[in-house]
Amino acid sequence: MNFIDSIKEKAKQSIKTIVLPESSDIRVIEAARVVTDEGFAKVVLIGNRDKLDTKGIDISDIDVIDPETSDKFEEYASAFYELRKAKGMTPEKAHETLKNNIYFGTMMVKQGDADGLVAGSICSTADTLRPALQILKTAPNVKLVSSFFIISVPNSDFGENGMFLFGDCALNTNPTDDELSEIAISSAKSWRSLMGNEPRVAMLSYSTLGSAPLTDMTSKVINATNLLKDKAPNIKVVGEIQLDAAIVPKVAAQKAPDNDIAGSANVLIFPDLNAGNIGYKLVQRLANADAFGPITQGIARPVNDLSRGCSSKDIVGVVAFTALQAINSNL
Repeated sequence: MNFIDSIKEKAKQSIKTIVLPESSDIRVIEAARVVTDEGFAKVVLIGNRDKLDTKGIDISDIDVIDPETSDKFEEYASAFYELRKAKGMTPEKAHETLKNNIYFGTMMVKQGDADGLVAGSICSTADTLRPALQILKTAPNVKLVSSFFIISVPNSDFGENGMFLFGDCALNTNPTDDELSEIAISSAKSWRSLMGNEPRVAMLSYSTLGSAPLTDMTSKVINATNLLKDKAPNIKVVGEIQLDAAIVPKVAAQKAPDNDIAGSANVLIFPDLNAGNIGYKLVQRLANADAFGPITQGIARPVNDLSRGCSSKDIVGVVAFTALQAINSNL
């Protein structure tokens, strides 16, 4: 069983409802059909069923909700107005906003009529996440919304038999030391919930435990590591550390001989978005690795953003992740 199949099997333990607002995209229709056939989640499409071009795909057994004719529209609009009236929202503007599929779908999640949402095949990241941040907000005790990729490297013994979590590779451009510690804490929790085993966190840098002169770049990672240890002393972490010392036992024996995390890290925290985005794409392309994500963490309920270049298979995978996140958020 490959990794994504294992996620689907876990999702089958408690079937969750995932909203797909971008029903005008045939890739979304294709993914909805696959998810329904495989039975690891229930999907709801947002749109007008009569106007959908399904290219012959049968979706007669899949729920399709048109915001403007939904019997929940007034309830959602009223609730949305109450949530945002301090920000200048009016009842009229609330009604108009809720005609947007993503806003309507996010209100479904807020009101408990769905468990998560996946979008981004058509819309930008900002248009996908803005409603979530306005309506769902961050999870309890979480300061920062961030993202991660699950990376599966074939024929590799590094990490967790070739499995890694890379964070943050998609959202936070240049996190502060405190924000970097928050990304690491969320990433460790995500690893444990998805993989079911202990995270071993490496705070990546071009320096290993003081091997390079102190600079603004290295001090940020050093401070973030110390903050992480103070905030979550139960998380196993090493930093600041170079990538090879983080994952290669022989290198770790030379560069960090007295550290039991060095050489075995499975959660890699990058110091900024330049490093994270370049790093995951290098591994994906040069090692022919599978990269699942970006998966969002830190929102009160699961909302995930797709790449606009995604395939229907990619959407299916993100729906599986989102369903499992929904299960774990209720534990």
